[in-house]
Amino acid sequence: MTRTLLTGAVLLMVLGAQTSPAAERAIWTWEQASYAMVQDRAAGDAAIAFLKSKRIGTLYLYADSFQGQNLVQARPELYRQFIRRLHGKGLRAYALLGSAYLHTEEYVLPERREEALAMVQRVLDYNAAVRPEERFDGVNLDVEPHVLDQWPQQKMQLLAQFLDLGQALMALKRASGQSLLVGPAIPFWLDGITLEWRGSTKPVSEHVIDTYDYVALMDYRDHADGPDGIVSLAVDAMAYAERDHKKVVIGVDISPGEPQKVSFDHLAEADLERELALADKAFRRSPAFAGFALHHFGAYQLWLKRARS
Repeated sequence: MTRTLLTGAVLLMVLGAQTSPAAERAIWTWEQASYAMVQDRAAGDAAIAFLKSKRIGTLYLYADSFQGQNLVQARPELYRQFIRRLHGKGLRAYALLGSAYLHTEEYVLPERREEALAMVQRVLDYNAAVRPEERFDGVNLDVEPHVLDQWPQQKMQLLAQFLDLGQALMALKRASGQSLLVGPAIPFWLDGITLEWRGSTKPVSEHVIDTYDYVALMDYRDHADGPDGIVSLAVDAMAYAERDHKKVVIGVDISPGEPQKVSFDHLAEADLERELALADKAFRRSPAFAGFALHHFGAYQLWLKRARS
Protein backbone atom coordinates (compact mmCIF):
# COMPACT_ATOMS: atom_id res chain seq x y z
CA MET A 1 0.00 0.00 0.00
CA THR A 2 1.26 3.51 -0.75
CA ARG A 3 0.68 6.49 1.50
CA THR A 4 -0.99 8.50 -1.21
CA LEU A 5 -3.75 5.94 -1.75
CA LEU A 6 -6.15 6.31 1.15
CA THR A 7 -8.14 3.09 1.13
CA GLY A 8 -11.89 2.79 1.24
CA ALA A 9 -11.60 1.64 4.82
CA VAL A 10 -9.86 4.86 5.82
CA LEU A 11 -12.45 6.93 4.00
CA LEU A 12 -15.16 5.11 5.91
CA MET A 13 -13.38 6.04 9.11
CA VAL A 14 -13.59 9.69 8.13
CA LEU A 15 -17.26 9.54 7.26
CA GLY A 16 -18.48 7.31 10.05
CA ALA A 17 -16.83 8.57 13.24
CA GLN A 18 -18.44 11.93 13.85
CA THR A 19 -19.86 11.18 17.29
CA SER A 20 -16.99 9.20 18.86
CA PRO A 21 -15.20 10.59 21.93
CA ALA A 22 -11.98 12.55 21.48
CA ALA A 23 -8.78 10.55 21.00
CA GLU A 24 -6.40 9.88 23.86
CA ARG A 25 -3.46 12.25 24.22
CA ALA A 26 0.04 11.78 25.59
CA ILE A 27 2.93 14.19 25.91
CA TRP A 28 6.70 13.71 25.88
CA THR A 29 8.33 15.32 28.91
CA TRP A 30 12.08 15.63 28.85
CA GLU A 31 14.74 15.60 31.53
CA GLN A 32 14.50 18.99 33.21
CA ALA A 33 10.69 19.19 33.27
CA SER A 34 10.32 15.59 34.46
CA TYR A 35 12.85 15.96 37.25
CA ALA A 36 11.12 19.14 38.39
CA MET A 37 7.78 17.33 38.57
CA VAL A 38 9.07 14.48 40.70
CA GLN A 39 11.32 16.56 42.95
CA ASP A 40 9.02 19.49 43.70
CA ARG A 41 5.47 18.95 44.95
CA ALA A 42 4.21 22.29 43.65
CA ALA A 43 5.69 21.70 40.19
CA GLY A 44 4.15 18.24 40.10
CA ASP A 45 0.73 19.50 41.13
CA ALA A 46 0.90 22.28 38.54
CA ALA A 47 1.82 19.73 35.86
CA ILE A 48 -1.10 17.48 36.80
CA ALA A 49 -3.50 20.41 36.66
CA PHE A 50 -2.13 21.42 33.26
CA LEU A 51 -2.46 17.88 31.86
CA LYS A 52 -6.05 17.67 33.05
CA SER A 53 -6.90 21.07 31.56
CA LYS A 54 -5.56 19.98 28.15
CA ARG A 55 -7.18 16.52 28.17
CA ILE A 56 -3.79 14.79 28.17
CA GLY A 57 -4.15 11.38 29.74
CA THR A 58 -0.61 9.95 29.52
CA LEU A 59 2.65 11.53 30.62
CA TYR A 60 5.84 10.21 29.01
CA LEU A 61 7.93 10.93 32.12
CA TYR A 62 11.70 10.87 31.79
CA ALA A 63 13.13 8.14 34.01
CA ASP A 64 16.88 7.93 33.45
CA SER A 65 20.06 9.82 34.29
CA PHE A 66 20.32 13.58 34.07
CA GLN A 67 23.10 15.88 35.28
CA GLY A 68 24.80 13.17 37.29
CA GLN A 69 21.65 11.85 38.97
CA ASN A 70 19.45 8.85 38.32
CA LEU A 71 16.42 9.51 40.48
CA VAL A 72 14.41 6.44 39.53
CA GLN A 73 17.25 4.37 40.97
CA ALA A 74 18.63 6.60 43.74
CA ARG A 75 15.37 8.25 44.88
CA PRO A 76 12.55 5.92 43.81
CA GLU A 77 10.25 7.37 46.46
CA LEU A 78 10.03 10.56 44.39
CA TYR A 79 8.64 8.63 41.41
CA ARG A 80 6.42 6.57 43.71
CA GLN A 81 4.78 9.67 45.15
CA PHE A 82 4.33 11.46 41.85
CA ILE A 83 3.02 8.45 39.91
CA ARG A 84 0.60 7.69 42.75
CA ARG A 85 -0.75 11.23 42.43
CA LEU A 86 -0.99 10.93 38.64
CA HIS A 87 -2.97 7.72 38.95
CA GLY A 88 -5.16 9.29 41.60
CA LYS A 89 -6.19 11.89 39.03
CA GLY A 90 -6.91 9.29 36.36
CA LEU A 91 -3.65 9.86 34.45
CA ARG A 92 -1.09 7.32 33.22
CA ALA A 93 2.72 7.42 33.42
CA TYR A 94 5.06 5.92 30.84
CA ALA A 95 8.79 5.85 31.57
CA LEU A 96 10.48 7.94 28.87
CA LEU A 97 13.88 6.37 28.20
CA GLY A 98 16.49 7.89 25.94
CA SER A 99 17.81 11.39 25.50
CA ALA A 100 20.22 13.63 23.67
CA TYR A 101 21.93 14.20 27.04
CA LEU A 102 22.95 10.51 27.18
CA HIS A 103 23.48 10.16 23.41
CA THR A 104 21.13 7.21 23.37
CA GLU A 105 21.19 7.12 19.58
CA GLU A 106 24.43 5.20 20.21
CA TYR A 107 22.58 2.47 22.12
CA VAL A 108 22.06 0.58 18.87
CA LEU A 109 25.83 0.03 18.69
CA PRO A 110 27.02 -3.30 20.11
CA GLU A 111 29.44 -1.61 22.51
CA ARG A 112 26.57 0.29 24.17
CA ARG A 113 23.93 -2.45 24.13
CA GLU A 114 24.38 -3.25 27.82
CA GLU A 115 23.61 0.36 28.76
CA ALA A 116 20.34 0.17 26.86
CA LEU A 117 19.38 -3.09 28.58
CA ALA A 118 20.27 -1.63 31.99
CA MET A 119 18.15 1.46 31.25
CA VAL A 120 15.02 -0.65 30.76
CA GLN A 121 15.90 -3.11 33.53
CA ARG A 122 15.97 -0.25 36.06
CA VAL A 123 12.35 0.57 35.23
CA LEU A 124 11.34 -3.09 35.45
CA ASP A 125 13.10 -3.34 38.83
CA TYR A 126 11.37 -0.18 40.01
CA ASN A 127 7.96 -1.51 39.02
CA ALA A 128 8.63 -4.84 40.72
CA ALA A 129 9.52 -3.09 43.98
CA VAL A 130 6.57 -0.69 44.36
CA ARG A 131 2.83 -0.92 44.87
CA PRO A 132 0.52 -1.23 41.84
CA GLU A 133 -0.65 2.38 42.05
CA GLU A 134 2.99 3.56 41.95
CA ARG A 135 4.05 1.63 38.85
CA PHE A 136 4.76 2.90 35.37
CA ASP A 137 2.02 1.90 32.94
CA GLY A 138 4.41 1.63 30.04
CA VAL A 139 7.74 2.61 28.49
CA ASN A 140 8.42 4.95 25.59
CA LEU A 141 11.88 4.57 24.05
CA ASP A 142 13.77 7.33 22.29
CA VAL A 143 16.66 5.65 20.51
CA GLU A 144 17.11 7.23 17.08
CA PRO A 145 20.00 5.78 15.06
CA HIS A 146 19.31 8.12 12.13
CA VAL A 147 21.00 10.98 14.02
CA LEU A 148 24.33 9.13 14.14
CA ASP A 149 27.15 10.50 12.00
CA GLN A 150 27.59 7.12 10.30
CA TRP A 151 23.93 6.87 9.28
CA PRO A 152 24.41 7.80 5.59
CA GLN A 153 27.02 5.08 5.06
CA GLN A 154 25.69 2.40 7.46
CA LYS A 155 21.93 2.92 7.44
CA MET A 156 20.91 -0.69 6.87
CA GLN A 157 23.35 -2.05 9.44
CA LEU A 158 22.21 0.46 12.04
CA LEU A 159 18.55 -0.34 11.40
CA ALA A 160 19.23 -4.05 11.85
CA GLN A 161 21.01 -3.26 15.13
CA PHE A 162 18.04 -1.11 16.17
CA LEU A 163 15.74 -4.08 15.60
CA ASP A 164 18.12 -6.43 17.42
CA LEU A 165 18.06 -4.06 20.37
CA GLY A 166 14.26 -4.00 20.35
CA GLN A 167 14.12 -7.77 20.38
CA ALA A 168 16.50 -7.87 23.37
CA LEU A 169 14.53 -5.23 25.27
CA MET A 170 11.25 -7.04 24.75
CA ALA A 171 12.87 -10.25 25.96
CA LEU A 172 13.70 -8.41 29.19
CA LYS A 173 10.08 -7.36 29.56
CA ARG A 174 8.80 -10.89 28.97
CA ALA A 175 11.29 -12.29 31.48
CA SER A 176 10.01 -9.83 34.08
CA GLY A 177 6.44 -11.07 33.73
CA GLN A 178 5.20 -7.47 33.76
CA SER A 179 2.32 -6.23 31.64
CA LEU A 180 3.49 -2.68 30.99
CA LEU A 181 3.43 -1.62 27.33
CA VAL A 182 6.78 -0.98 25.65
CA GLY A 183 7.26 0.89 22.38
CA PRO A 184 9.62 3.26 20.58
CA ALA A 185 9.25 6.62 18.91
CA ILE A 186 10.00 6.09 15.21
CA PRO A 187 10.00 8.43 12.19
CA PHE A 188 7.15 7.96 9.73
CA TRP A 189 9.55 7.40 6.83
CA LEU A 190 10.73 3.99 8.05
CA ASP A 191 7.91 2.53 5.96
CA GLY A 192 9.92 3.55 2.88
CA ILE A 193 12.99 1.45 3.79
CA THR A 194 12.81 -2.29 3.15
CA LEU A 195 15.13 -4.53 5.16
CA GLU A 196 15.76 -8.25 5.42
CA TRP A 197 15.86 -9.09 9.12
CA ARG A 198 15.55 -12.43 10.88
CA GLY A 199 14.58 -14.13 7.64
CA SER A 200 11.81 -11.70 6.70
CA THR A 201 11.93 -8.85 4.18
CA LYS A 202 9.53 -5.96 4.75
CA PRO A 203 9.50 -2.23 5.55
CA VAL A 204 11.46 -1.39 8.70
CA SER A 205 8.32 0.14 10.23
CA GLU A 206 6.62 -3.26 9.99
CA HIS A 207 9.55 -5.03 11.65
CA VAL A 208 9.33 -2.50 14.48
CA ILE A 209 5.57 -2.96 14.86
CA ASP A 210 6.08 -6.74 14.96
CA THR A 211 8.70 -6.39 17.69
CA TYR A 212 7.07 -4.00 20.19
CA ASP A 213 3.67 -3.57 21.87
CA TYR A 214 3.07 -0.23 20.14
CA VAL A 215 4.87 2.52 18.26
CA ALA A 216 4.74 6.29 18.64
CA LEU A 217 4.98 7.51 15.06
CA MET A 218 6.84 10.82 14.79
CA ASP A 219 4.39 12.07 12.17
CA TYR A 220 5.69 15.62 12.27
CA ARG A 221 3.56 17.73 9.96
CA ASP A 222 1.47 20.85 10.60
CA HIS A 223 -1.57 19.68 8.59
CA ALA A 224 -3.69 16.55 8.46
CA ASP A 225 -4.78 16.30 4.83
CA GLY A 226 -2.94 15.94 1.54
CA PRO A 227 -0.16 13.65 0.29
CA ASP A 228 2.35 15.08 2.78
CA GLY A 229 -0.06 15.36 5.70
CA ILE A 230 -0.41 13.58 9.04
CA VAL A 231 -3.04 11.13 7.76
CA SER A 232 -1.35 9.98 4.56
CA LEU A 233 2.05 9.64 6.26
CA ALA A 234 0.55 7.38 8.95
CA VAL A 235 -1.89 5.30 6.92
CA ASP A 236 0.50 2.44 6.09
CA ALA A 237 1.71 2.01 9.66
CA MET A 238 -1.87 2.15 10.94
CA ALA A 239 -3.07 -0.47 8.45
CA TYR A 240 -0.19 -2.83 9.25
CA ALA A 241 -0.59 -2.39 13.02
CA GLU A 242 -4.27 -3.20 12.70
CA ARG A 243 -3.47 -6.48 10.95
CA ASP A 244 -0.75 -7.17 13.53
CA HIS A 245 -3.05 -6.37 16.48
CA LYS A 246 -0.72 -3.61 17.67
CA LYS A 247 -1.19 0.09 18.47
CA VAL A 248 0.01 3.32 16.88
CA VAL A 249 0.22 6.66 18.65
CA ILE A 250 0.53 9.58 16.23
CA GLY A 251 3.14 12.08 17.36
CA VAL A 252 2.97 15.76 16.39
CA ASP A 253 5.51 18.48 17.10
CA ILE A 254 5.00 21.89 18.68
CA SER A 255 8.62 22.85 19.24
CA PRO A 256 10.51 25.23 16.91
CA GLY A 257 11.89 23.44 13.89
CA GLU A 258 12.81 23.59 10.23
CA PRO A 259 11.31 23.19 7.72
CA GLN A 260 8.23 24.98 8.92
CA LYS A 261 5.85 22.18 7.96
CA VAL A 262 7.19 19.82 10.63
CA SER A 263 5.81 21.74 13.61
CA PHE A 264 2.74 23.64 14.78
CA ASP A 265 5.04 26.19 16.41
CA HIS A 266 4.15 28.86 13.83
CA LEU A 267 0.39 28.25 14.13
CA ALA A 268 -2.29 28.85 16.76
CA GLU A 269 -3.90 26.42 19.19
CA ALA A 270 -7.08 26.45 17.10
CA ASP A 271 -5.04 25.23 14.11
CA LEU A 272 -3.58 22.36 16.11
CA GLU A 273 -7.00 21.33 17.37
CA ARG A 274 -8.52 21.49 13.89
CA GLU A 275 -5.83 19.32 12.32
CA LEU A 276 -5.86 16.78 15.16
CA ALA A 277 -9.63 16.55 14.82
CA LEU A 278 -9.25 15.76 11.11
CA ALA A 279 -6.65 13.08 11.82
CA ASP A 280 -8.83 11.73 14.62
CA LYS A 281 -11.77 11.36 12.22
CA ALA A 282 -9.56 9.55 9.73
CA PHE A 283 -8.34 6.90 12.15
CA ARG A 284 -10.90 6.72 14.92
CA ARG A 285 -12.47 3.47 13.78
CA SER A 286 -9.18 1.64 13.50
CA PRO A 287 -8.48 -0.60 16.52
CA ALA A 288 -4.79 0.23 16.02
CA PHE A 289 -5.25 3.97 16.65
CA ALA A 290 -4.12 4.90 20.17
CA GLY A 291 -4.42 8.67 19.95
CA PHE A 292 -1.83 11.44 19.78
CA ALA A 293 1.43 12.36 21.49
CA LEU A 294 2.56 15.99 21.68
CA HIS A 295 6.22 16.96 21.50
CA HIS A 296 6.88 18.24 24.06
CA PHE A 297 5.73 19.46 27.54
CA GLY A 298 8.00 22.50 27.83
CA ALA A 299 7.52 23.63 24.23
CA TYR A 300 3.74 23.18 24.48
CA GLN A 301 3.50 25.37 27.57
CA LEU A 302 5.71 28.10 26.06
CA TRP A 303 3.72 28.00 22.82
CA LEU A 304 0.43 28.42 24.66
CA LYS A 305 1.79 31.34 26.69
CA ARG A 306 3.15 33.03 23.57
CA ALA A 307 -0.20 32.65 21.82
CA ARG A 308 -1.98 34.38 24.72
CA SER A 309 0.48 37.28 25.03
